[in-house]
Amino acid sequence: MQNIMGLLPFILMFVLFYFLLIRPQQKRQKSVRQMQSDLKKGDKIVTIGGLHATVDAIDEGTIVLKSPDGSRLTFDRNAVREVVESSSSTVLDKA
Repeated sequence: MQNIMGLLPFILMFVLFYFLLIRPQQKRQKSVRQMQSDLKKGDKIVTIGGLHATVDAIDEGTIVLKSPDGSRLTFDRNAVREVVESSSSTVLDKA
């Protein structure tokens, strides 16, 4: 019984770390993976390098981006930080 009481602080510390650090990080990673897999042609995005561009073509692991000056650049899907404007929302705005 005394051995269990000695381990109790370590178990409580692990549970606390799980709920305060590990679980929120896993949720964030899941939402980023979902956002990157839901990319569509016409989405306006920002890369992790700060490039603002529009998705021009999509492959399995890469995307082709069209920058405002008209140049086309190829990036990994993992380089997308956020979707600023979804192409589905622009279609709804035009209708």
